[in-house]
Amino acid sequence: MASPSLLVPSRHTAFAALKAGLDHAAIAVPRTLVERRIPSAVPAIDRVLDGGFPTGSLVTLEGPAGRWSIAASLVASVTRRSAAAIVDDGALYPPDLARSGARLERVLVIPATSPLTVARAADVLVRSKACRLVLVPAPELRAAVWMRLAGLAHRSGILLVAVPPPQASSARIAPLAAAAALRLYCTRGRMEILGKRGVWCTFAGYDVCAEVRKNRNAAPEKRAVARAAVC
Repeated sequence: MASPSLLVPSRHTAFAALKAGLDHAAIAVPRTLVERRIPSAVPAIDRVLDGGFPTGSLVTLEGPAGRWSIAASLVASVTRRSAAAIVDDGALYPPDLARSGARLERVLVIPATSPLTVARAADVLVRSKACRLVLVPAPELRAAVWMRLAGLAHRSGILLVAVPPPQASSARIAPLAAAAALRLYCTRGRMEILGKRGVWCTFAGYDVCAEVRKNRNAAPEKRAVARAAVC
């Protein structure tokens, strides 16, 4: 009779089996079934972007406000038919995703707090092709790292979206901006108040102004104004 140790696969064997499960041949979506653009579910933004965010590219959502509202709408759009992955540095608030219409059972959340773990998680997720959308925070990383991730997204046909912190300076995000195919700068516009102003009024939401600061497929400096959910 074989000893118990021989009946349990080694860590090397288990890892090899897991890697095989993530192999391109096992999980890749046929190219004919993959859209060239992913709608954000925000009509004004999709019109400016000629239908949505381009797949196979690195995109940034920058600015002081509205970034996560657009990101949540994008996650909702993707999870209607596919899966999305979010690398979470602590900024994620799942109820906001649920209110946007995202199917949380199709959202993979990977905790990562350091720049190195964020980069590694993004690398693995994009190469696996397990999710159509990979949403990551944008820590300060070397230009070579962002260029590598942009190249992986292009080869994999995955939409990789990076969200810098609101206070990030132009110098800090310069390496990311150089690697990105599309950059949206988001600011808060007009607020919507229900009822008379005072103690009985209700804050219903606000407009997000999204400025296209870079687009390799179109002229820059287009603007979109879209309704955003309360965050």
